[in-house]
Amino acid sequence: MAKPSNVIVAQSGGPTAVINNSLRGVAETCRAMPGVFGTVYAGWHGIEGVLKEELLDLSAQDPREIALLRTTPAAGAIGTCRYKLKGHQQEDFERVLDVIQAHNVGYFFYIGGNDSMDTAHKVSQLAAQRGLDLIAVGVPKTVDNDVGDSAFKLIDHTPGYGSVARYWALNIQNADQENAGSCPADPVLVIQAMGRRIGFIPAAARLADPDRQMPLLIVLAESRLTLAALADRVNDTLKQHGRAVVVVSEGFDVGKIGESRDSFGHIEFGASQVQAGQAVINYLNHVGLPVPGSARTNIPGTDQRHAMMYASTVDLNEAYLVGRKAVEIAAAGENGWMATILRQPGDLYAVTFDQVPLEEVANSERTFPAAWIAASQVDVTDEFVRYAQPLIGFDWPAIPTVNGIQRFARFEPVFAAQTLPAYVPQNYR
Repeated sequence: MAKPSNVIVAQSGGPTAVINNSLRGVAETCRAMPGVFGTVYAGWHGIEGVLKEELLDLSAQDPREIALLRTTPAAGAIGTCRYKLKGHQQEDFERVLDVIQAHNVGYFFYIGGNDSMDTAHKVSQLAAQRGLDLIAVGVPKTVDNDVGDSAFKLIDHTPGYGSVARYWALNIQNADQENAGSCPADPVLVIQAMGRRIGFIPAAARLADPDRQMPLLIVLAESRLTLAALADRVNDTLKQHGRAVVVVSEGFDVGKIGESRDSFGHIEFGASQVQAGQAVINYLNHVGLPVPGSARTNIPGTDQRHAMMYASTVDLNEAYLVGRKAVEIAAAGENGWMATILRQPGDLYAVTFDQVPLEEVANSERTFPAAWIAASQVDVTDEFVRYAQPLIGFDWPAIPTVNGIQRFARFEPVFAAQTLPAYVPQNYR
């Protein structure tokens, strides 16, 4: 009987609170099928680790540490990267195939967003062209919820989004209490949300107040408001309520920001010279408020995507199950697919786990539906609330602690023996 082929699983792009539960879904499901899958390796810091032949042996890890991936956030367990394999980087692609052959790898799972699905698709195609017996399957992940199509037919939502949406729902509840108490001196609180130019993250602030009892304004990049028009909306709210909480997308147009870009070509708003939240309060304070006091800002950073205490239990469970589905696809001999989450029709929230072709999601970019932006341009509709509310769950995650601090997965540094010459990825030369 032939020895089962080995596995490489890797992840790419910005991390999420639940990304490691998809990794756990892959690792545990492979371990449960020893007749199909051999040793499970993790690419250390994504595809960069594959290129450098840095393969962490997950099969050598204590199963109890693998289980702790459920509530281990972000990407510290195996690392992530923002390295894009572009079509002209033939040496990189050949190196990936060399590593795959050197370690008897027959299965490649890539956890990530649209660019990662493109990488998985390209590896799948090239392996097939070379006649290699390799099955590549994508596992979706992104807090931005921008993988797939705007009709929500390829995927309903991506793991990671439910948790960042819950973060914003709870964050805004607390921010409203701050603003209510401090409004004589600080009547306007502007809070900047992640999401580049796609509004799913700032839109989630409405989940804190679905009945619209707070003086809450939500400004998506897609709203197309000018700073002057936003100031008018804020001042109208101040005249009516005496205070205002404003959630603004990091991609809201405030003019030149001295932008920084990652290797995928995406704007890194958090690393740019001007932050939208700061620009908004600067403008509001410059033109003046109709009430005493000043506008001030909060600019949350990567805590939006790594704060495990805010993780959605629905998101955690779905992240695991979509990882398991990816392995089931591979075990069935299916190559070139992404595991996906599809919502079932009806008033009660229910999903199924299915598969869609990688080529259809590779480099896709879902946009926030224009119909979900309220006519006021500073709110979202109830239809969005009905879509997003089930994703944040109803319970707090059960997080193990030791001496009052969280207990995360801790892996032993057991790596596969390197048999190939040292390699410098093309983008670093």
